[in-house]
Amino acid sequence: MDHSRDPCPWVIINDFGGAFSMGAVGGAVWHGVKGFRNSPAGERRIGALTAIKARAPVLAGNFGVWGGLFSTFDCAVKGVRAKEDPWNAIIAGFFTGGALAVRGGWKAARNSAISCGILLAIIEGAGIGLNRMMAGNNRPQNPPLPSESSTVGALPA
Repeated sequence: MDHSRDPCPWVIINDFGGAFSMGAVGGAVWHGVKGFRNSPAGERRIGALTAIKARAPVLAGNFGVWGGLFSTFDCAVKGVRAKEDPWNAIIAGFFTGGALAVRGGWKAARNSAISCGILLAIIEGAGIGLNRMMAGNNRPQNPPLPSESSTVGALPA
């Protein structure tokens, strides 16, 4: 267990706040540009601000809900499995995708759960691959080739 991290209730609140903030900043940029482009020439600044005020909080809330649910499921899976490995994030992603789509019915929940689980598996796999690539110093190196001086003058067998 990693005891350097905060306990799960604090991690959940922290992740929710971080995801909400990321959604707010990203939503402000995204909807600001979108509102600017979709407004007439003399109203572009007003259009950008109106779009930001109308849509950025919605995107921030959606990001926050996703981050909070994922963190909650991640803590629950860690508690049940009593392990710290990439499977926790994949299982938490599966549950998060299903929980967010449950209002659409069982079929939508299943499809979203599978999609989200696969997405988290790709993300975890990429993270593992990058860690292995960056930790290349720890791999054993090829043995040195025999020098030419050791083969000169040697009699064939």
